[in-house]
Amino acid sequence: MRIKSMITTVTAVTALLTLTACGGDGSENPALGGISGGNEGVPQKNGGVDGSAPKSGTGFKGLPKAGSMAGAARLINGFTKCDQVSPEKNSSEAPDAKYGATFSVTERGYCGRRNATSIFMIKDAKAFQTAYKAEVDKGEEGKNVNSGPIIGQDFATGSESEEAMSALLSPQSGLLMLNCHAGFNPPSGYRKEPALVKGCVLTDYYKD
Repeated sequence: MRIKSMITTVTAVTALLTLTACGGDGSENPALGGISGGNEGVPQKNGGVDGSAPKSGTGFKGLPKAGSMAGAARLINGFTKCDQVSPEKNSSEAPDAKYGATFSVTERGYCGRRNATSIFMIKDAKAFQTAYKAEVDKGEEGKNVNSGPIIGQDFATGSESEEAMSALLSPQSGLLMLNCHAGFNPPSGYRKEPALVKGCVLTDYYKD
């Protein structure tokens, strides 16, 4: 009787091991919808599978925070000329200071060649994005659906120079463009993450 009991136990264990090896619970067998050994070849959020775009979105909280006008200027100067900041524009080529109190802007500055780059320190980022979207909805932000202010967590910047804009959106800067145009549809591989306001996105795609 003891020998018969041992044979029964061995048979049961063998059957169990065979079932597990074949993916009986679906946890290891890709054909059964289980784990396939990583993300190789699986499309990632905000991009493809070749590493040309981030594997996961960083969103607004992943943007750089300047803390001050000097901090924002230093960050910008790492990618386009902004070594001297003026509180007032001193050139006709400098962009107009169109973002004011309704955008929660507390300070503005100009830098770069002929002050072509503007910087706006922002107290309330959501208020800024809300005001910007309202301007877009009213048609007061131009017809270029592939443009907008480049933003960090507490500042916004923009330039009359296409080269400066492209440099500021380089992957190393960490900055992204705020786009609230309904017709915005960037090519594949570019980031398009939700902003703080519905109808707006954060993107690294820009076209003048």
